[in-house]
Amino acid sequence: MKNSFKIRRGVLKFLMWLIIICIIGFAIFLGLRISGKNRLYRKSENKRPDLNVAMTDWVVEESNEAEASAETVPLIQIDEDNENWEEGDIRYKGVHYRYNDEMLTFLFLGIDKKGTVKEAKDSLDGGQSDAIFLLALNPKTMDASVIGINRDTMTDVDMYSQNGTFLGTVKAQLTLQHGYGDGKEQSCERSVAAVSKLFYNLPIHGYCAINLGAVPKINDAVGGVELVALEDIGKANKLVFKEGQKVHLKGDQAITYLQSRDCTSFGSAGRRTERQKQYLLAYADTAKKAVKKDVSLLVTLYNTIKKYMVTDVTIDEVSYFSTQVADYKFDKEHMYSIPGETQMGEKFEEFYVDEKGMYELILKVFYEVIED
Repeated sequence: MKNSFKIRRGVLKFLMWLIIICIIGFAIFLGLRISGKNRLYRKSENKRPDLNVAMTDWVVEESNEAEASAETVPLIQIDEDNENWEEGDIRYKGVHYRYNDEMLTFLFLGIDKKGTVKEAKDSLDGGQSDAIFLLALNPKTMDASVIGINRDTMTDVDMYSQNGTFLGTVKAQLTLQHGYGDGKEQSCERSVAAVSKLFYNLPIHGYCAINLGAVPKINDAVGGVELVALEDIGKANKLVFKEGQKVHLKGDQAITYLQSRDCTSFGSAGRRTERQKQYLLAYADTAKKAVKKDVSLLVTLYNTIKKYMVTDVTIDEVSYFSTQVADYKFDKEHMYSIPGETQMGEKFEEFYVDEKGMYELILKVFYEVIED
């Protein structure tokens, strides 16, 4: 075991179920739920991912291989002569796919700031989004899917000067995009644009960013979370959790378990992600039991974290999906991560997306198979 462990600032990878439970308290506004539904769907009206922009090297390479092996069906094709074909449809490996217009997609960000939300002093101090993930709700199947996005994903990032002047777009870690803004709505909107582009212009219906300081409060509100440590974790040269140890996380212990990693060990961020996924599932189960005992916990929890949170989801929008979310299925089978590989850059780790895997993930979560 190494003599020292380094704690890297950040926030837990995903608080999806928690946040949804918190905002169920808004259900007192049920009379507004119809307008909320309409408002949510208007954000994505006539919008859908453009998977045709994904015609990159892997498509050409695999298509050439198929042709060489006497395979007559192209890897990806447009079948406009099909009477059941609609604009935006795609045929991949012979299967007809169509974007599910009823999907509701939300971006959640964990910001590396401990205090309550405050406007940044300049356009470079918005704070990095150390946790980035999408929540995809499918009203047709009542499935809730979670897609974890590596903070170090190399993608298009819009850069700004200290006074807010646009400097251009560069390939950089996605986590940096939130920092170029006001630390509030502007930073979130720029992050939404970057993630949407990463997913080939996927419609995103809302966002929610939470600062680090909310973590202990969120954890303790449900009486703490019990789990089995997946690896040795230490703090200040002291072993805090031992692999295989059953622990009941309280207070700052939750931050330690969710944030800590040995930065000298390559790929430690990936192992940390697995701990965060484990925590999410454990928290979901614990929170559901706590809410059954005390329904008022929902409002209390929301009021506790709102000063640490920035969101564009309005009361009437929340009123709509808060009445639906309890019926959604959420389990480890619907937890995904963007496929790819971490490489060492000049100074920091860089995560490069597996384009084929990304393409297939989008089809799996956001599209449905159409019978011709």
